[in-house]
Amino acid sequence: MPSKCCGSLFQFVDRLVGGNSAMGILRDAGKCYRPVADVDLGPNSDEFYILADVKGFLLVFFFSSSSSIGGVARKKLNFDLQLREWLAFSIVLLLQLVSNAVIQEPPLFVPDHDNQDVAEQSVSLVKPNLSPAERVQEAAGCLPASLESSLHGSPCQFRRWTIRDFARAYRSGETTPLAVAKRFLAAVKESEDPKLQMAFFINFSPDDIIRQAEESAQRFQIGAPISIMDGILVAIKDEIDCLPYPTTGGTTWLHKSRPCIDDASCVRQLRSCGAILVGKTNMHELGAGTSGINPHYGATRNPCDINKVSGGSSSGSAAVVCAGLCPVALGVDGGGSVRMPAALCGVVGFKPTSSRLSNSGVLPLNWTVGMPGILATTVEDALLTYAAICSDPPNRPTLLQPSLNFPLLNSAQPLTDIKLAKSSKWFNDSTIDVRNCCDRAISMLCKQYGWKVLDVTVPEIEEMRLAHYVTIGSECTASLAPHLSKLDRAEIGWDARVALSVYGSFTSKDYLNAQRIRNRQTQFHREIFKKADVIVTPTTGVTAYPLLSDALSTGELDYINGAALVRYSIAGNFLGLPAITVMVGYDTGGLPIGLQFIGRPWSEATLLHLAFAMQTICIKSYKKPQVFYNLLETK
Repeated sequence: MPSKCCGSLFQFVDRLVGGNSAMGILRDAGKCYRPVADVDLGPNSDEFYILADVKGFLLVFFFSSSSSIGGVARKKLNFDLQLREWLAFSIVLLLQLVSNAVIQEPPLFVPDHDNQDVAEQSVSLVKPNLSPAERVQEAAGCLPASLESSLHGSPCQFRRWTIRDFARAYRSGETTPLAVAKRFLAAVKESEDPKLQMAFFINFSPDDIIRQAEESAQRFQIGAPISIMDGILVAIKDEIDCLPYPTTGGTTWLHKSRPCIDDASCVRQLRSCGAILVGKTNMHELGAGTSGINPHYGATRNPCDINKVSGGSSSGSAAVVCAGLCPVALGVDGGGSVRMPAALCGVVGFKPTSSRLSNSGVLPLNWTVGMPGILATTVEDALLTYAAICSDPPNRPTLLQPSLNFPLLNSAQPLTDIKLAKSSKWFNDSTIDVRNCCDRAISMLCKQYGWKVLDVTVPEIEEMRLAHYVTIGSECTASLAPHLSKLDRAEIGWDARVALSVYGSFTSKDYLNAQRIRNRQTQFHREIFKKADVIVTPTTGVTAYPLLSDALSTGELDYINGAALVRYSIAGNFLGLPAITVMVGYDTGGLPIGLQFIGRPWSEATLLHLAFAMQTICIKSYKKPQVFYNLLETK
């Protein structure tokens, strides 16, 4: 049993926010927001910025199996007191900025956007009603002849194999999908060795993988592959339905009360393109954290440094792409859960506009902020996968979506007159390594293509983060309520248990005020996008941090790193905006750093263009991860 201080934590949360207790008085005072029209979005705005880090607290908590705690925690803090202080601070901040705030704007409950077509440069208009395989063919026609052709003769230090590399190898007979599948299975087995313990997957079936690979190999043998995706290994986050596997959501119990009976829409479309679906990747339990540490299935280790976290909650999906096991994987992004691990592992992470992809078959943990996302080796692979799964969602009328464009990445003419909005206080709320690396990348991009940086202020960042936290927490609690009422809480990891306890304390007033803040932020961003094409930020405020043994079996709460990781991700989810991250360099310890582009609604083609341009500049300096498997090796 965990220590008594943890056992009483949930009652402590109730007492802290309850109106009948002495501490309940904290619900009396809150921020008075000025009207949206009165907020200055210019570079010299007097809007107060709340930094991500919280001075005076060591905010890393481990849940021990005895009354004492080990390692760093035992040396640096009294667990009971410090955890309660952290919760008190967090809840007081939430009360002041969200719960008790005075906000004039009405609530905005769903981040839907106008269906007007977006004017984008250098794109191909995709015909409606194409099959997934036909869309993939259209996207393939938008790519340069090869990765090397886009680098103008400069060699790469290292590069991962792409979808087109595998497709060429299959067509030429150099190898077969069956041979690659067997190498994959051998690599996964090696990754489970006690010396590595990578914990990439929650579930995979060698028999099912071999069956799919044999079918694909037969299609190539008779010269009839379905698409360029035929025979491509694709991993699926265990938050997305994919037969024949249960969907656990990173738990040991959810699949027992919610069986998987069919493929999710995005999985079904990939399968129709001939992709080989290789299993369900590990994730942070219930998506309720950013580290990727799962006490039930193991902590997914970062292939760039196995002693570092991979990020979450789509930890396994990012790690398998980084390690070369799959050129692409699917994740779910409810609060940066695709982009954060992509950045920490040094791969591409792409989240389209809200409702551009179908949520059918995705665990309904966060209805208005979550959606499938793509983790990929390159921007080109992200585009091909996006093409496969971006059909009109079956549960949404077609008229709610504008025309679909694919970027002409093979165009000889770069985009012109691109303006990158940069909010300096927000941008600089990161480590020196992250800040300097991202600044250099933007400078190189603007110098090479003649693009401009537009200084702006994106206000109320911490307020938006907390409003999103209330929203995702409330939706998660409502979704899981029928299951949690019948569940023994001992089946839930301690970090997820604390998160659910905090989520359960939110009231209808909290939720409504959070949606008022959503309305404000939607208006702020709309105004900024009248002058700029994209907003540019670091993807995360820190790089991958150490994976401490104390947390492996029980989970971890790390408020400082968690807040720094999620700092730049919220607008994509809370406001339903498209966003993409691409690696632009390394910190002094050799860990990847990602740069993020946030776009106007429905501007996926422009984002892919910009990410591709950034990738072209930076990919030549990419380095081989500590753990990497070469699945096209013929030896």
